[in-house]
Amino acid sequence: MFTIFTSLAVAGGALRLVLNWQLRKRWGIFLVVPQTLAIAFLVLAGLPDFLQPLSFPIPLGMTVGLLLPDLFLRKG
Repeated sequence: MFTIFTSLAVAGGALRLVLNWQLRKRWGIFLVVPQTLAIAFLVLAGLPDFLQPLSFPIPLGMTVGLLLPDLFLRKG
């Protein structure tokens, strides 16, 4: 059985895959987030609500799914 975290991570990964596929198919571009910015987003999403310096509405599982390719794969 999937937990909410894994379901959100899979949904985020699928969303990222479809978005990259459509961007490459229509305009020939790739969506890439620098690794330092991806780590900053993950830290911001992982902080409790009372410690966040600004509102970050995306849950941690979705953020992990969206940014996992940028953390492990390097384009270059």
